[in-house]
Amino acid sequence: MTREKSNPKHVAFGRHLRALRQARALTPENLAKLSGLAVDTIRGLEQGASSPSLDTLRRLAGGLDMQLSTLFTELELGERELERELSELLVGRSSWEIQFGIKLLRFTFGELDAARKGDDDGG
Repeated sequence: MTREKSNPKHVAFGRHLRALRQARALTPENLAKLSGLAVDTIRGLEQGASSPSLDTLRRLAGGLDMQLSTLFTELELGERELERELSELLVGRSSWEIQFGIKLLRFTFGELDAARKGDDDGG
């Protein structure tokens, strides 16, 4: 990892990395352990204080349980594709966890539909 003066591209990557980590409910310490990197490296990257080497990027992708190409695609798009985000959340989950998530989504969307219908009916 190369130490450099913070620049907008590093800051954007740092935000992106933090969002990916948080979407997986990982702490910087958890991601460091999963990726085989120092926690200071994770924090430095998230703060935009450094530029990752290719090896660091590969390790991060592995720790996040995603392909390196996905890491770049999402960063270049500037926003995450919803389908990709959902599929990334499912990676590594058990069948029970996936079924539980589906039940939660059905319940949530049912409540949203009911609230919308109530608004449409003037209630």
